[in-house]
Amino acid sequence: MNEELLMIPGPVPVLPRIRNAMSKPMIYHRGEEFRAMYEEIVATLKWIFQTRNDLFVLSGSGTCAMEAAIGNLVRKDTPVVSIANGKFGERLVEIGNRYSDNVTPVNFEWGSPIELEEVKAAMEEKHPQVVTMVHNETSTGILNPAEAIARLTRKYNALFVLDCITSIGGYEVPVDDWGVDIAIVGSQKCLGAPPGLSAISVSERAWKMMLGDNDNSESRERPYYMDLIAYRDSFEKGQTPYTPALPLFFALREALEVIKEEGMAKRVERHRRLADTLRSAVTNLGLSLFPRLNDVSAYSNTVTAIKVPEWLDDAHLRGGMRERGVMVAGGQGKLKGKIFRIATMGNITEGEVSRTIQALESALRG
Repeated sequence: MNEELLMIPGPVPVLPRIRNAMSKPMIYHRGEEFRAMYEEIVATLKWIFQTRNDLFVLSGSGTCAMEAAIGNLVRKDTPVVSIANGKFGERLVEIGNRYSDNVTPVNFEWGSPIELEEVKAAMEEKHPQVVTMVHNETSTGILNPAEAIARLTRKYNALFVLDCITSIGGYEVPVDDWGVDIAIVGSQKCLGAPPGLSAISVSERAWKMMLGDNDNSESRERPYYMDLIAYRDSFEKGQTPYTPALPLFFALREALEVIKEEGMAKRVERHRRLADTLRSAVTNLGLSLFPRLNDVSAYSNTVTAIKVPEWLDDAHLRGGMRERGVMVAGGQGKLKGKIFRIATMGNITEGEVSRTIQALESALRG
């Protein structure tokens, strides 16, 4: 209770046992002890991703994995359709534009649901080789229809890159069943670990595109530090191509152990239950949830976006909550000052959600 409670969409509060894991003595990152730890981490992440695809851990945050996904797949002339209805969908557009001159954004208003017919029309017109989307858009508190978009991308024979940075670990995300070619997650979100690591899964279809028909991988212009071919080659030796952030690997292994102990089904249900509790409390206090939804979208179970009431300034509202020991996030970009966001991700409990609701109610009273 004496610590400030972080109820923001990452980094999330880290359990003491996970924090303690970072104090372990350093080990040789080319030795057998690291190999065993890395293989254990990857095996657990594959279970969480529900994938048999290759999977690697990058010493970099979620944006590092976003760029790894795009930079390894895309050439200057690669046609890309990039779906965006929030800040992080637009970030995928920006990254795509760094690597391809042929990116078609399919933009929707922030907080508006993705319209499948508009996406379908863009695919029919542009014949993309790659389609990108954010699964859980934390800037607006909306869950996008990943499974439906995956079906469309397969229909048009494109590769699907899905940002699951804030959904994997809090939702069931069956990467293989949906047909996601590249999926990514960040350590400091639903996995409940400290920030600084990300993980990326890569399908056989994605490898074929990266390598090219003639396996001319050396001729490809790919990121150096995030070269996934280098990660694949190094993983065969139980290593990463460059020095890993060892304390964060120790913490991630412990965080994944917590997930195994809880079980994914119970973890997903806890995220859903806590989000429902928070949304119910917010509306009972007379506040309005932000996104406008249709039948292909849903409110996020890992972050709730709430309209700032007209009679109260955003800074005073969030400042009042912080005075009571709870930090929540404001709106980003064009939503700054218009919404605030409360996360329910990672290892958050009923008690912490209750404390947050009490702080919000008190701040509203002034």
